[in-house]
Amino acid sequence: MISVNSRNVVLVSRPWLLTAGIILILLCLLGVRQTQAEEKSDTGDHWGYWRGPASSGAAPSGSKPPVEWSAEKNVKWKAAIPGEGSGTVVVWGEKVFVQTAVKAGQAGQGKIVSGGDPSLVAQAGSDGNPPRRPGGGETGGDGGTPSDAHRFILMCLDRNSGDVIWQKVAVQEVPHEGHHQTHAFGSHSPVTNGREVIGFFGSRGIFCYDFEGNLKWQRDLGEMSMRNGFGEGNSAAIHGDTLVVPWDHEGASALYALDVNSGETLWEAARDEPSNWGSPLIVEHQGKAQVVVTGENEVRAYDLITGDELWWCGGQTSRPVASPVTDGKNVYVGSGFRGSYFAGIRLGGKGGLVGSDSILWEIDRNTPDISSPLLSGKRLYFLSAKSGIVTCVDAPTGKVLWGPERIPGLGDVYSSPVAANGNVYLVGREGTTVVFKDADTFEVVATNQLDDAIDGSPVVVGNEILLRGKHFLYSIAEP
Repeated sequence: MISVNSRNVVLVSRPWLLTAGIILILLCLLGVRQTQAEEKSDTGDHWGYWRGPASSGAAPSGSKPPVEWSAEKNVKWKAAIPGEGSGTVVVWGEKVFVQTAVKAGQAGQGKIVSGGDPSLVAQAGSDGNPPRRPGGGETGGDGGTPSDAHRFILMCLDRNSGDVIWQKVAVQEVPHEGHHQTHAFGSHSPVTNGREVIGFFGSRGIFCYDFEGNLKWQRDLGEMSMRNGFGEGNSAAIHGDTLVVPWDHEGASALYALDVNSGETLWEAARDEPSNWGSPLIVEHQGKAQVVVTGENEVRAYDLITGDELWWCGGQTSRPVASPVTDGKNVYVGSGFRGSYFAGIRLGGKGGLVGSDSILWEIDRNTPDISSPLLSGKRLYFLSAKSGIVTCVDAPTGKVLWGPERIPGLGDVYSSPVAANGNVYLVGREGTTVVFKDADTFEVVATNQLDDAIDGSPVVVGNEILLRGKHFLYSIAEP
C-alpha cells in the first residue's frame, strides 16, 4: 500500500517495494562508481597503445610524473626483462604488458609457461622447453643467418611492484630472416583495450589473451620479407572490437582488420607499398572511424568498417618508420630517410590530395626518421632524422615556433618523445632522458641518466614513467 502524508511525501508500506527501491538506489550508486572509475582511468591509469590514449604521445592532463631521477633517485622499481627488445610497454590499471624474444637456451627453466599453440605444451621435452619450429632463410640485416630458436613472449607485470604476474611463450621458432644490428626480434609493442591484450609478433603470429593470461585465439598471417633483412617492429592498433594489423613488406603488402573477439578477418586491403615500419593510427572524424597508415609511396586512409580507401597523398621518403598523429581534425605525418617530408593534412578529403586544399602545410627539412612525432595541444614536435635535434611547430599552420635545436646530452634517438604536465620527455639510445618545457620557447628542465640502453618510448601513467631498457624495465616515480 502507498499513501501520501501531509507533506506530500510518498510512503511505502509494502516491504517488497521498499526492497526494490533500495536495490534501484544501489544500482544507481554502482553506476556512478563505475563511471567515476572510468573517468579516473581516462585521466592517466592506462596507456593501451604505444603512443598513448590519444595516439599522440601526450599523457592525460592529470598525469604528474617526476622530472628528475637517476639509478639511486626516484626509481620505484626495476625489473629484469629476459632477452632483448625495443618495443614500448602498454599499461592498463595495475597491469603492465611487455613483449620480448629470448633465445631458447637462455629463457630459464620452470619460469616460462607456454600460452600459444597448445602443441608446444603437449610436445615439450624433458627440459620443459617447447619444440623448435623449422626456420632458416636469407642473411639478415645483422649480417648473420638466424640459427637459434627464439621464444616470443608476452609478459604481464604488477605495476606497483614490478613482479611478474604471468608470462606466456606465444610461439618458439627459428626466425626465417634476421634483423637490423641496432635492434632485436622483440621489437613490436602489444596493444590492449582493457579486456584483452594482444601480442603482435609479426611473422610469428598474433596472440590474444585475457587479463589472466588465458589464450583466446591466435592467427598466423604468414611470413614477411623485410627490406634488407632489417627485421620487423611496427605495432597493431585497436578500436572497439576491431584490431588493425599492418603488413607492408617486400611481398604482397596488405592492411588487415580482425575481430578482437574471435580473430576472424573482417576485411583485407591490398597495398601497393614496400617495407614500412610505421604503425596505424585510428581516428574518428565526423562520427566515422578511419585508419591512417603511412607508406613509402603514399600515406592512405581507410574506412575502419569496410576497408575502403578514402584518400591518399604522396610525398613520403623511402622506408618510413615514424607513425602519424592527429588532433581529431587533422593528421600530421612525416618521414626522413634519404629525404625529408612532413605535412599537415585536413581530415575529410577524398581521393588524391596532392595539390588540394586538404594539405595544410608541408616541410622539406629536418624531418623524423625512426622517432615518431609528438602532438601536445597545438604544438607539434619532431626530430631531425635519428638525431637529438628537435623542431617545434604550430600544428595547424606549420609555423616554426623554435628549432631545429640540438638537445644537449643526446646523441642518436630511436625513442619517441612524450608530453606530460607541461614538459616533454626525450630519451636517447644511451639511456639519457632530457626533460624540456612544453612551450613556445625552448628551455631544458632536467637531464637524467640510467645505466641502460633505451630505445623504447616513455609511458606515462598517473604520476609515474615506465621506461623499457635493453635489460630492465624501470618505474620512475617519487616516493
